[in-house]
Amino acid sequence: MNNLLAAGERAGARHQVVLSIVGVDQVPQLDYYRAKTLQEDLLRQGPTPYSIVRATQFFEFVNAVLSWTSDDTTVRLPATRIQPMAAADVVDAVVDVATGAPLNGIRNVAGPDVFTLDDLGRVTLAAQGDDRNVVVDDTAGMFAVVDGDVLTAGPDAHLAPTHYRDWMRASH
Repeated sequence: MNNLLAAGERAGARHQVVLSIVGVDQVPQLDYYRAKTLQEDLLRQGPTPYSIVRATQFFEFVNAVLSWTSDDTTVRLPATRIQPMAAADVVDAVVDVATGAPLNGIRNVAGPDVFTLDDLGRVTLAAQGDDRNVVVDDTAGMFAVVDGDVLTAGPDAHLAPTHYRDWMRASH
């Protein structure tokens, strides 16, 4: 990150933007989240006006999340609350911020719907015609360490227009 900040300064960048994760600073148990928090801190301390876009989990990663804790008959997922969004909506949010005035702060962006991860698993499997059973297991997968509403964006978030069920219908 320091190299990118220095290169941006040498190039005369007037605004540097980083994509991060909603709640990233509230889940220190996850190495990737700690690294993203460090990235945000370095950007804040850098020489250039900045913006941080914190997005919720992407729709496109749901199948990967389901695969981490599944077998032929069962998918085990925690009841962690999430507010996923389409990657295309993330791109729109980053472009909007990058082409505007530096925030020197954070913009949270999220999908319009909040799910528990186990419910999102059920919705996904049903839409795919997959008859595996989803079981709540609060020790399953990386999101098991997340408490409460940490991965939801809160009332100040910019909500994306794409609903998960609509995205699923359009994607399959």
